[in-house]
Parts: sequence; structure tokens; C-alpha cells
Amino acid sequence: MRGVNLRGIERKKTFFPLAGASACLFSLTAFGERSDVFQTILVVAPEDRDEVLRRYGETLARYNVELVNGGAERFLSVENALRLVKTDADFVAVHDAARPCVSQLEIDAVFDEAKRSGAAILAVPTVGALKRVRTDSERSVVVESKSRAGIWEAQTPQVFRRDILVKAYRERASDAAPLDDCGLVEALGVEVSVVRGDRRNIKITSEDELALVETILKDSALVK
Repeated sequence: MRGVNLRGIERKKTFFPLAGASACLFSLTAFGERSDVFQTILVVAPEDRDEVLRRYGETLARYNVELVNGGAERFLSVENALRLVKTDADFVAVHDAARPCVSQLEIDAVFDEAKRSGAAILAVPTVGALKRVRTDSERSVVVESKSRAGIWEAQTPQVFRRDILVKAYRERASDAAPLDDCGLVEALGVEVSVVRGDRRNIKITSEDELALVETILKDSALVK
């Protein structure tokens, strides 16, 4: 199996120092040291390109990382990266650089399932009560309560056979912005397998989460 990993940097969030490194470096290392990943493409905001090269140049060179400019939306960034994927790649893994806590066991599991089924994602069951909320200039109010039965929260990496993912992007509806890559593959009628992930594989969405992420990294085998 020959795999490719596409990862995106969201401006500034992955530059924060974490456990002596940064979110971006943990994500790069998690895939760069794998023997089954032979190409790594890092999506960056054009305005961050010079900073990425300055901060991570040594790591980028070590893992032969290719840089590509991101788009206005996440799916456009992945689309840009897909154009660089080598044709002899069997699978493509799409991972958020802002998820530095992903473990090798999780990566192994989602790759193994993708090899069996062609498409697989990490996800965890939703545990909280679900509320649809309306927000206006004055306050936010609950407008509907939803059952959480059968509802899972998607994580990354999401792994697909290259031909499936390329077709999903080629045939996507031009007037719709997909929630994620899994959604595009679903639209083809392809079943996507779910591999139970770890709740510690959280995505950094605000500075408030940095302390939690750093604790997870320091307490895990990801820190060598």
C-alpha cells in the first residue's frame, strides 16, 4: 500500500508552541515517519507560506513535504492538494494539522479499514444532548432538541482510495460546500466505514484548548 497524506494549516492556530514543538510539527511527524506514507502535501494560507518555511523548513525537508496554497474554503484547499497527488498512490489521508494528538494506533486502524472498504474515517459517538440554536443580536435560544442516537462526530484522518476521492471532487456539485471529504464521497453513493477514534484527538479551534492539548501531548507516547 502506498499512501499520501494531505494536511492543512489553519492560520496561526497551529503555530502556537505545544509540548516543546507546535501542533503542525506533531502532525507532520505523525505521518512523515510512517513507511506507508510516501508523499506529504501541506496546505498553507498564501500569507503564511514564508513563516511556515522559516519555522518548519528543516522538518519539511526531512519528510520531503510539498507546499500548496490553500483556498477560500477547506474543500478548495484539499482540491488544490489533490492536483499534486502522485498517480501511483493507492490511498489518500486527509488530516487537520490542528489535530496534533492523533495516535499511530488510530492512523493504523483507519488505514487498515480503508484498505478493506475503500473509504474510512475516524469518529466518536456524540455524548451530549443536541440542541439546534437560533442566535440573533440579543441572545441565543434553543429551537429544537435532537436525539443523539446514532450520531457520531467525525475526526481526521479520513482515508480514501485515491480514485474514489478524485472522482468525488471531480463530480461535486459546484453550488454546494461539503462539510468534509467524507460528505463528498457519500454523495457518490460510496459507503464510508467508521473507525472509532479517541476523544483525545481533538481539533484546536481556539486558544482556550491549547492547555488541554498540551497536557494530552505531554502524557502520551507522541512526545518522545
